[in-house]
Amino acid sequence: MTARQGLRLGFFTRLLDEGSPAERYRCALAQIRHAEALGYDSAWVAQHHFHAAEGGLPAPFVFLAQVAALTTRIRLGTGIVTLPLELPIRVAEDAAVLDILSNGRLELGVGSGGNPEAFAAFGLRDADRRALFDGKLDALVAALAQQALPGGDRLYPPHPGLGQRLWQATFSVEGARAAGQRGAGLLLSRTQPRPQQAPAASLAEIQDPMVDAYLAALPAGVAPRILASRSVFVADDSKEAHRLAEAGLRRFDARLVAQGRLPDAPRSLAEIIRRQDSHVGTVDEVTASLAADRVLDRATELAVQVHSIDPPHDVTLRSIELVAQGVAPALGWQRSAPRAIAHQAGVAAQ
Repeated sequence: MTARQGLRLGFFTRLLDEGSPAERYRCALAQIRHAEALGYDSAWVAQHHFHAAEGGLPAPFVFLAQVAALTTRIRLGTGIVTLPLELPIRVAEDAAVLDILSNGRLELGVGSGGNPEAFAAFGLRDADRRALFDGKLDALVAALAQQALPGGDRLYPPHPGLGQRLWQATFSVEGARAAGQRGAGLLLSRTQPRPQQAPAASLAEIQDPMVDAYLAALPAGVAPRILASRSVFVADDSKEAHRLAEAGLRRFDARLVAQGRLPDAPRSLAEIIRRQDSHVGTVDEVTASLAADRVLDRATELAVQVHSIDPPHDVTLRSIELVAQGVAPALGWQRSAPRAIAHQAGVAAQ
């Protein structure tokens, strides 16, 4: 990978810090504010229902409203809202209100994902997730575009510009092509499943064809938006980084084996790091590791997260610093100038 100009830098959290829900939310707020102070361009949160070990946030718009109140510049992304489990008109309404209150900082990411068990609690079948997603995405896009809803009403508050900040998450070439055809951004995950016929395939081997399909499908004149989420943990000392990483990585690896997503338990930490596509070590080590990820050659944004390493909060803050001070600049990121805010309260001018 060569250093590229225009690369954006994001911080991603699934809110998995140790402690109560209140402690998780406190830590995530502090981490996002720290990222903003260091010049990160965006902060992303994931929605998860019921399973505390998978993610700690069922209500991303509520949480991001608090983030908006405590920040001024950093863009706020949902990575993702699990659209099959939501009423698309309500997603459009919540997104519009949040975007106005945050002075136009929302990036609206949606996907079909989520734990299969969660669908039953919502009276739905996991087997229907693809069809549910497609239909609800059409309804969400129509509502944001101010098209008439059943009964004749239209979205209030009107906010059609949000449709230009829609992102789609996918694990497939077909999903990437659909995102491109719609002109949406493409969200690429660090947890990309491996096909059964190629369990040792690299992330680039799977995601490069997805990027190809996305770029080929984009309408003429629409700029690509490709975010690559990666597990990144940087520390001042290499041995300490690996020591802190081991417990979380082994725990997550065991879960993947139990779910049948990995064939067996590896023997070494190095092998776990490799097959979880994690980047662990000092600034120089992580820079070299990420530089070998050729998906980043075409990504417009790199979003770093410490999951599934999940180190202590203070160490996470240090990793956020080291990425901004050393790793990201070496990959081509340049810190943006502070953005002017229309009102102190953060409400966009109308």
